[in-house]
Amino acid sequence: MPTIIIHMLNEDPVMGEIDELPTPSDTLLIVKNPRRKDGKDLTYLDPSVSTVLWPVSRVNFIEIIPIGSEEEIISFVRE
Repeated sequence: MPTIIIHMLNEDPVMGEIDELPTPSDTLLIVKNPRRKDGKDLTYLDPSVSTVLWPVSRVNFIEIIPIGSEEEIISFVRE
């Protein structure tokens, strides 16, 4: 299940998971576990919501996060 960042018109980016990438003929984007990029809940959604349908017409562009990059933690250690 790919993790994506959705950039919608006049809104902050939203992160979530999708079952499959949208095709050119899709009109809705089904996003599971929608949240802000920092992991916090979206204020305009009820806390119990786990899946959201957004019309593709509101989406400016979508970033696809490569699998495994979420688990990589890069930190700087001073020795």
